[in-house]
Amino acid sequence: MLKQIYSLFQRCERGGEIEMGEYENALKDIKKTLGIVPGFMKAIPKDVLVKDWPLMKKYSVGETAIPAKYRELMGLAVSANIKCPYCALMHTAMASLNGATDEEISETAFLASYTARWSAMLHALQYNYDTFMKEVHQIGEYAKKAAKKKK
Repeated sequence: MLKQIYSLFQRCERGGEIEMGEYENALKDIKKTLGIVPGFMKAIPKDVLVKDWPLMKKYSVGETAIPAKYRELMGLAVSANIKCPYCALMHTAMASLNGATDEEISETAFLASYTARWSAMLHALQYNYDTFMKEVHQIGEYAKKAAKKKK
């Protein structure tokens, strides 16, 4: 039994191995994309960087279903609520770079705080989730009817 467990651990360890060329290629691509290889990227495990960089590149600087400006504003809202100064700095800069105005950044900050505030109140009240869900659906139905009347 012990031999089987040891064999399993060996297979798991080999699963994390990467070719040095993959890591070097990732570093080259990062430098080509960002102009530098930030120190924090060199500090994470090599296999993590090789796997995460393509995702970061796609969703941070690539084209996706959500336009870059809005992705960065969402990132800013999340960073505000998780209270990450690194993320807030990066997402604010990237949002501005992608055309977000100071007014849009300010509104995003408000909306992040507003969502967190109402979430705190609902949790503190221990408001019934099923009741809340029914009320959200009722509000949605009312909004649909009101929108039809405006047409």
